[in-house]
Amino acid sequence: MSLHLYNTLSRRLEAFVPTDPGHPTMYVCGPTVYNYVHIGNARGPVVFGVLADLLRRRYGALTYARNITDVDDKINAAAREQQVPISVITDRFAAAYRDDMAALGVAPPDIEPEATAHIGPMIAMIEQLIASGHAYAAEGHVLFAVSSFEGYGKLSRRNIEDMLAGARVDVAPYKRDPGDFVLWKPSDEELPGWESPWGRGRPGWHIECSAMAAAHLGETIDIHAGGVDLQFPHHENEIAQSECAHGGKPFARWWLHNGMLNFDGAKMSKSVGNIERVHDLVQKHPPEALRYALLSAHYRQPLDWSDALIERSTRTLDRLYGTLRDIDALAGDAASTSAVDAPIPTAIEAALDDDLNTPQALSELASIATRARGMRNTLAAAGGNPDPAELAPLLASATELRAAGRALGLLQQSPDAWFNRGGDDDAHIQALIDERTAAKAARDFARADAIRDQLAAEGVVLEDTSAGVRWKRA
Repeated sequence: MSLHLYNTLSRRLEAFVPTDPGHPTMYVCGPTVYNYVHIGNARGPVVFGVLADLLRRRYGALTYARNITDVDDKINAAAREQQVPISVITDRFAAAYRDDMAALGVAPPDIEPEATAHIGPMIAMIEQLIASGHAYAAEGHVLFAVSSFEGYGKLSRRNIEDMLAGARVDVAPYKRDPGDFVLWKPSDEELPGWESPWGRGRPGWHIECSAMAAAHLGETIDIHAGGVDLQFPHHENEIAQSECAHGGKPFARWWLHNGMLNFDGAKMSKSVGNIERVHDLVQKHPPEALRYALLSAHYRQPLDWSDALIERSTRTLDRLYGTLRDIDALAGDAASTSAVDAPIPTAIEAALDDDLNTPQALSELASIATRARGMRNTLAAAGGNPDPAELAPLLASATELRAAGRALGLLQQSPDAWFNRGGDDDAHIQALIDERTAAKAARDFARADAIRDQLAAEGVVLEDTSAGVRWKRA
């Protein structure tokens, strides 16, 4: 099966064929770095990171750009409040964003362009738009003339009248039309600014992505992705200004949009105040469980975020890593914790080929683990030490499970690392378990029972298995 992706532009599932058969291009809208990002902002990087890996496997190469917006009125406000240059704000939170994404297993993009490093290309694009009659200067501003682009609204499927009625537009006196949007705006002495043909100023948000995408990926890119909340006006405006600046060439051939996260029935957003910051969540929960939770619903659908979802994801990973741990324990020195070179299972690839169907891929992952667990239990029940011929299918199943996880950014740490993630607390639990094991070996069952009761009081449940003692938090 070939890769099929749902194209928001056509509203259809389409077979993906890149312009260059051996080298697709992809641009994903990145963060505005004025604060820590919330978990909803992480859904796109996680899901589209899975897509990036798939494209590299399929085509052998990929150029993937995800930008950093480091000039914006929200950044200006934060810098003014703290009485520091904007670079102090942007450097801090860009670094925090990279750390948060790394914690979630999101690999860096090939290119991470920053808006402030692309002011020249932005000015050049704006000059092209003015020269071609698609933009005009007024009172230190430059605005895109929406009525000059016949295709405006083709992504969001809205006509101009509906967009003006439903959008909160700044009806400024210097606009020819209320829907015209800002490409360049003036900066006073207190605001960051750059010299331009229209005076000292700074770019509008929309022109930033168009200029950065063109600078690094060319005038037409294969895939442009981002949150569904960016579809209008940001992505709509990107299309308008890019296609008008480039003589009508398509800006992006595929548009992919991930759904929003809901929290207690409401969309998660800073304006509502119901956000869960990645920076905080990775301190409280296993980051891999957060990643699993973000992949648990289809990327185009809303995702209901909750502590219960995180807990379910953690317990599922407990079972998956438990399977690998038990296989490793049975196989001994023959076990391998790496599946770097192993092929991704066909069922996993088929699920991802179907418009990144990560819920189906996770279901296939569970099926692989169930088969591996069954093989392990059969060998364990036979007793003795399995010979290499008996172990071979079991080891192959463990490799298959790790390879399946690799396609989703899961199961790539050792079972010991996963189960010891609690640090000192986990070390305390393990020390008591070891003491209990020694007590049982010495037939001091009263002490063994007392330790079990102590752990139960601390919320730790023990399970005696043929592979040793397993534990989990109740």
